[in-house]
Amino acid sequence: MTMQQQVVIVGGGVIGLLTAFNLASDVQSVVLLDRSNVGQESSWAGGGIVSPLYPWRYSPAVTALAHWSQDFYPQLGERLFAATGVDPEVHTTGLYWLDLDDEAEALAWAERENRPLTPVDISAAHDAVPVLGAGFARAIYMADVANVRNPRLVKSLKAALLALPNVTIHEQCEVSGFVREGDQVVGVQTSVGAIRGDQVVLTAGAWSGDLLKGLGLELPVEPVKGQMILYKCSADFLPSMVLAKGRYAIPRRDGHILIGSTLEHEGYDKTPTPSALESLKASAVELIPALADAELVGHWAGLRPGSPEGIPYIGRVPGFDGLWLNCGHYRNGLVLAPASCQLFADVMLGREPIIDPAPYAPAGRI
Repeated sequence: MTMQQQVVIVGGGVIGLLTAFNLASDVQSVVLLDRSNVGQESSWAGGGIVSPLYPWRYSPAVTALAHWSQDFYPQLGERLFAATGVDPEVHTTGLYWLDLDDEAEALAWAERENRPLTPVDISAAHDAVPVLGAGFARAIYMADVANVRNPRLVKSLKAALLALPNVTIHEQCEVSGFVREGDQVVGVQTSVGAIRGDQVVLTAGAWSGDLLKGLGLELPVEPVKGQMILYKCSADFLPSMVLAKGRYAIPRRDGHILIGSTLEHEGYDKTPTPSALESLKASAVELIPALADAELVGHWAGLRPGSPEGIPYIGRVPGFDGLWLNCGHYRNGLVLAPASCQLFADVMLGREPIIDPAPYAPAGRI
């Protein structure tokens, strides 16, 4: 069933792009707006591990989205590559957690959730990852964890959308507020004038709360800064992702190694800082001593859309007909995107939802 209507999506990160992609075949037209260029904020800046860093520390609401997405990512990557020729590089490497304080909780969670997380002898971890630092005593391993090369994912999604005749992307188009007729939201005010739509979807990440203030709504989504660094090594240098003390190393297929990340409450400031650079370099060398001699090729910061418990807002905004949210994914936007955007489309189009939508509904949460 095609809805004879125009959907306006505010925010062109991975959540906005994938929401547009999932809706395009079922609505008359989709207009996607971004204040700069699509995918240049947290979607570009993140690491792209297709798992929460510590999945057992999250609520069942986050776990449900994460599991669906983890299972779906390989086929999403293949589908986008086939459609566009741009490979998002969904790279299954597995992940080692080292010296966890809550290892027992992690293993109990894995057994309960039927996830392939197992304790391994530290010597086995060193055999599998010869470059691993010597300062660790314990390891647990999950075999099927992938990472996605998020800048390529953005590029691939944009290419897929540009190929669809009923999707329009407006970049450099900042949204300043909403067009209303009574309690109905019928469009947005932008830097190039009003753009009207039958439905308006807010997928503006860390900026979503600011936009809703214009309607007198308090959405507890705020920017949380994260800094990352990037090394260039040989393609086979790091065979698996490793994580210790909240810091991680992620190998790309071509030998780039990402190290992340900081967690800072600095408003909308995205300036990379010398202190974070030193801290990240120290973590890198603790995890992988050979990185002391590797070429450092990047240092950047992004703004995560922080939300209570990291549970995103997915669904209708109560009291404002025509306004919808898909935002507030905090540290797990890339992880949760496929499930969040599928669930969003299910709810908007009145289909049987992939998972229970209740925990994410904005009603009662804003």
